[in-house]
Amino acid sequence: MSTREARKRVLAACKKNDIKFVQLWFTDILGQLKAITLPSSQVEGVLEEGQSFDGSSVEGFARIFESDMTALPDPSTFQVLPWTRGEATTARMICDIVDPYHKPFEGDPRYILKRVLARIAKKKYTAYMGPEIEFFYFADSDTTKVLDHGGYFDLAPLDVRTDLREKTVLTLQAMDLDVEGSHHEVATSQHEIDLKFDEALRIADAIMTSKFVIKEVARQEGVYATFMPKPLKGQNGSGMHVHMSLFKDGKNAFYGRRDDHGMSRLARQFAAGLLKHSSEIAAVTNQWVNSYKRLVPGFEAPAYICWGSKNRSALVRVPIEKPEKDIPRRVEYRSPDPACNPYLAFAVMLGAGLTGIEESYEIPDPVELDVFLMSEAERRDHGIEYMPDSLYAATVALSESALVKEVFGDSLFEKFIENKKIEWDRYRIEVTDYELKKYLPIL
Repeated sequence: MSTREARKRVLAACKKNDIKFVQLWFTDILGQLKAITLPSSQVEGVLEEGQSFDGSSVEGFARIFESDMTALPDPSTFQVLPWTRGEATTARMICDIVDPYHKPFEGDPRYILKRVLARIAKKKYTAYMGPEIEFFYFADSDTTKVLDHGGYFDLAPLDVRTDLREKTVLTLQAMDLDVEGSHHEVATSQHEIDLKFDEALRIADAIMTSKFVIKEVARQEGVYATFMPKPLKGQNGSGMHVHMSLFKDGKNAFYGRRDDHGMSRLARQFAAGLLKHSSEIAAVTNQWVNSYKRLVPGFEAPAYICWGSKNRSALVRVPIEKPEKDIPRRVEYRSPDPACNPYLAFAVMLGAGLTGIEESYEIPDPVELDVFLMSEAERRDHGIEYMPDSLYAATVALSESALVKEVFGDSLFEKFIENKKIEWDRYRIEVTDYELKKYLPIL
């Protein structure tokens, strides 16, 4: 569909649904959703020219003297927000950020992902992604009071908030998002919604929409949904495992019939790229101080750099489903958490895999044992290294990464590192409850 036809469909949909307002969505470099709300009478002009705004007020965007930015809506992302139907029916479109001359802004996270996807397209491949979005429900935003005491796959009466998930899934479906499934997760009051795999850009858009909907449905029910990676001590944290595959001419290029794991050479090189560059991209896939409270041994989150098929303690997993068929063959990357910016996270993950292909990386032997139960000597024998254990360590690795610098470009690369350094410094000077409880009585 041409851009002109897509714009006509938006105008027709506005008229059909009696749209009163349209929200223009975009994200800052941290993945925080931003919006400009316009009366529907302005939509036709905005589709052509975009909406100007002050970029200096958005984290990681422009400096004051170059602050004029334009949000240019992607008409293919038009969706009515189902909960607004009535007197103030509202729709949304996701935007690309451009300068006043409509040149792509190089600090726009969505543009960064589109640039990596263009590299992949030049090789005649299409990238597909499928995320598993985990999150917690709490009584409100000021407490970690749980709403249930369920466990993995539990149903009522333990999982008393199945209704919240079901309402969320119905809302997502009303916005034409394909949900593959949902269930209670391991921790109390923890839940998961899985999106059906699709092309990478559409899935990144879908993650932003899903996170917004999850929070909105919870708000309507008088509770709070959070994507904080590790809100509860002694419980599993929330991850966002991402399944990835490359297709060519409608066929899964990751499938290898003669391989023990059903992987093509391309898939092995891609997975090797993820493994080799995992420390460098960690500050992007796990961008918060709290992210590293999740990436510790013993809670099903990957703390070590290795891969396998059956091993759920591995960083990279190649699930074996229907081994005789090519469609399910994929690489699952298990470190990201749902508090990342999906555009930037997808960009560096695909960039790492693509580098593995371009430079013909060799993948190490798989590890099917539980890495958490290994001794240090056993891990050394298997060549298993640690993931970064703090945001500081991850930021150091990021700052030395030629790969991420190439993916991000110089300006965004520097801004992202600066943001992470500031966050670490702010965390470093805090005095925590742990310190007060441990040291105050004895020192």
